[in-house]
Amino acid sequence: MTPLIEARDLVRIYQIRRGLFGRPTPVRAVDGVSLQVMPGETLGIVGESGSGKSTLGRMLLGIDDPQEGSIRFQGQPMPARHTAQWRALRARMQLVFQDPLAALDRRVTIGNQIGEPLEIHRLIPREHQGARVTELIRAVGLRPDQADRYPHELSGGQRQRVVIARALASRPKLIVCDEPVSALDVSIQAQVINMMRDLQESNGIAMVFISHDLKVVRNIADRVAVMYLGRVVEEASSDAIFRAPQHPYTKALVSSVPVPGKPLQGRVILQGEPPNPASRPSGCAFHPRCPLARDICRFTVPELLDIGEGRTAACHVVAGETTPVAA
Repeated sequence: MTPLIEARDLVRIYQIRRGLFGRPTPVRAVDGVSLQVMPGETLGIVGESGSGKSTLGRMLLGIDDPQEGSIRFQGQPMPARHTAQWRALRARMQLVFQDPLAALDRRVTIGNQIGEPLEIHRLIPREHQGARVTELIRAVGLRPDQADRYPHELSGGQRQRVVIARALASRPKLIVCDEPVSALDVSIQAQVINMMRDLQESNGIAMVFISHDLKVVRNIADRVAVMYLGRVVEEASSDAIFRAPQHPYTKALVSSVPVPGKPLQGRVILQGEPPNPASRPSGCAFHPRCPLARDICRFTVPELLDIGEGRTAACHVVAGETTPVAA
């Protein structure tokens, strides 16, 4: 089966300037990332703040251009930004934002905002747009009479449902969700996640779900890619990641996820903060915080290798314990 979206060796570099007269310093926000998402699949992307998750999501949508690498959507190269082909692709690729209030126009009713993609992309005749908006409002668990309300008149969870309804309006093939429930309380998070999973299954939508909350990712993702300082350090099925993580960084993240009814035992506490992306450590970027670091880790960047059972990892220690084959 052909991947819905496939990225190869993506690199995104920003120039950071310290002070008015400081020299610009290059920061590799995304550094050689390759991944693919199959139709109807959910790929979770996890990692600490500053790992490059959101930048990667914007690149997959064609909002940010890679300096290196390529992206193919439904087997075709991603068109250049702001071209007619790129604008037409917007209907098939949508983004769900972290902050629903910032994503919505406070001066426009939610019904009109949900219907905007239908108008912009001219997907259905104008006389049928009202019925489609009502259908979408019902699909995300809101009442049709709420279509005339403004964003400030809704709760945080309701506003996020509006954002999701707007993303679904154009019947996309791919939705990138950037921390879509991090601003919601736990009970509302569960409701929104369950709703998104049901809508995905009923509509056959692929999702890239970006989050630092592994509890949420565990409940929705089919596969998980773990990022650290712009690179994927491990990728595997969700079950494999949470059952038997291999990379030391993944082990630390998974050990912090509470399991209902069980005490939190064997937690791995990482020392220090993530390094400054503008001053990346030599070799494996994780080695200053890694309890298993060896001399090779300090000088040689590990490659992302196939370590068996559909799993890849970028770790000299893990590779030394297996018989890896280049991915």
